[in-house]
Amino acid sequence: MGATINGIGLALPEHWVTQDDATQHALATSLASNGQRNFAARVYSNAGIMSRHSVLLEASSQAGEPVQQSYYSPASEEYRNGPSTAERMESYRAYASTLAHQAASEALADAGVEPGQVTQLVTVSCSGFYAPGFDVSLIQGLPMDAQVGRTHVGFMGCHGALNGLRVARMMADADPSACVLLVAVELCSLHYQYDWTPQRIVSNSLFADGAAALVVRGADAGEDGLAVRDNWSHVAPDSADAMTWNIGDHGFEMTLSPEVPTLIDQTLPACMEQWLGRHDLTVETVRNWAVHPGGPKILEACESTLKLPPSALAASRATLSKYGNMSSPTVLFVLRELLRSNGPGPTVMLGFGPGLAIEAALVG
Repeated sequence: MGATINGIGLALPEHWVTQDDATQHALATSLASNGQRNFAARVYSNAGIMSRHSVLLEASSQAGEPVQQSYYSPASEEYRNGPSTAERMESYRAYASTLAHQAASEALADAGVEPGQVTQLVTVSCSGFYAPGFDVSLIQGLPMDAQVGRTHVGFMGCHGALNGLRVARMMADADPSACVLLVAVELCSLHYQYDWTPQRIVSNSLFADGAAALVVRGADAGEDGLAVRDNWSHVAPDSADAMTWNIGDHGFEMTLSPEVPTLIDQTLPACMEQWLGRHDLTVETVRNWAVHPGGPKILEACESTLKLPPSALAASRATLSKYGNMSSPTVLFVLRELLRSNGPGPTVMLGFGPGLAIEAALVG
């Protein structure tokens, strides 16, 4: 056996907000017409989310009380866009390493691995930048050996943890003694947009904060872990504008075209069938589907085009409902839920990101 996942760790900010309260906050924060306000209320209501966590919250939701946060001031004619990108990156620096440390510590404990045993550290994030980054904070804080190898997978979007898993698998396959710690952390709530264009409203309604970590080991660790069998990647043709993630003056700006479900329908079935066939699998013989819950329509598109039973994406929908879209860590939340509820077996991890790019991993 080659690379195996031997530990999973998850972390969330302390405080959470209900989707109803998030809706009221959005309506109270920004300048908007009645039509825009009504549209936003519908989008938030249809997002498939009950609650989300954020590092910016000062208290969790309480019935009848406004959202407890002071970061985003109400918009005015003089203050129309919220904090600058520099201010948001200072907040990323302040909060990212704490969540990363919590997730990493839980994954190491789950694997029965001491920090000093880690030989390679792979970090993943698309929601912030600073250097030295949270990788150095992890090395010094856990602590790990100062000579641990470091690799950062940056700005790849919601499928970033799968790119990180590809790197970790290759490291573990190349070195049977390798012990790789993969840590993904995202603070998406730092990029709330005051813009009332439909795509900004959709992104505001979905995203949240969280972190997740994996311990991936080489063959010397034995056969107790979850085998990481393969990774797969595909960039859909003529889709560069379907999903984008750009750095603006007031945070990072996402666009999400309504054509994304159509692109998934056109691209995914044939590619997935071919890839699974290389492993003597079919869609029907896959036990678990850990699909990144980018939003209800993306899950519906995957379910429809792959002809999955209604129960197949229950863990993805439950994760979206409870935590929102945390970008790259989210698929690892789904994976742990599936392993606990369904048990091990052939499992496809699947995510979508700017490109439109599709990333997948076969584990189990």
